[in-house]
Amino acid sequence: MLVLVAPGQGAQTPGFLTDWLALPGAPDRVAAWSDAIGLDLAHFGTKADADEIRDTSVAQPLLVAAGILSAAALGDISGIAPGAVAGHSVGEITAAVFAGVLDDTAALSLVRRRGLAMAEAAAVTETGMSALLGGDPEVSVAHLERLGLTPANVNGAGQIVAAGTMEQLAALNEDKPEGVRKVVPLKVAGAFHTHHMAPAVDKLAEAAKALTPADPKVTYVSNKDGQAVASGTEVLDRLVGQVANPVRWDLCMETFKELGVTAIIEVCPGGTLTGLAKRALPGVQTLALKTPDNLDAARELVAEHTQA
Repeated sequence: MLVLVAPGQGAQTPGFLTDWLALPGAPDRVAAWSDAIGLDLAHFGTKADADEIRDTSVAQPLLVAAGILSAAALGDISGIAPGAVAGHSVGEITAAVFAGVLDDTAALSLVRRRGLAMAEAAAVTETGMSALLGGDPEVSVAHLERLGLTPANVNGAGQIVAAGTMEQLAALNEDKPEGVRKVVPLKVAGAFHTHHMAPAVDKLAEAAKALTPADPKVTYVSNKDGQAVASGTEVLDRLVGQVANPVRWDLCMETFKELGVTAIIEVCPGGTLTGLAKRALPGVQTLALKTPDNLDAARELVAEHTQA
């Protein structure tokens, strides 16, 4: 069984959209999205520097656009026929497109509002996120809570992402949980999936009222709790509330395992989620769509693991 997954914020790098825009039809499609949301996606995906694309209001629509574009280059979703789809953080909106819950324009409009609302919430207090590598999850979570930090992403494979104020993150750097090898600051501009993002929830809920979601056409796995969600309305509700709740990617991978996953393809800019899968799901084949050069190998994987 094939699972198609989409990465979250922090996966973006300068120029990562350049090669994808060389594909037939891609410039026109990205231009139409840019016009729809009032953001020059081609510029930010090809010419902007790391600081510019670290901006939450830019990074989020850029990531969703890249995920949709790379999946479209791989093939029509009905032809890919994944057994399940899922996304990490903002990647859930990308996954909602794969599942047929939202069309691409609706998804880009929603993520544009999401990025702006979360950037505004992040501006209230200087906050950030750092990844903890190694250690026991229970020990790490208890340690984070003592420091006033939130385990905002529980990613599995020995990785937890802490979120909070810069002072709290500095304290973590000086006082790591037992067994943690390294604390790595992430390329994000706020404490996402924590109470710091609560002001963004109401604004996103208002934006969601204008959308009419369809029920998922394939199994949609929510990163709130790793559960499969069969209602388009519930998917949309979860997309709204999830900005202020922790991401449980560990539970998503447990669900993949229960569903019988044999292969995972991560859309552009891939690498983060396949890296986690290699450690947490041994024996499962993985492939990250980093550039169009990966498409042929991905198509072979689709043909081998697609559902009949």
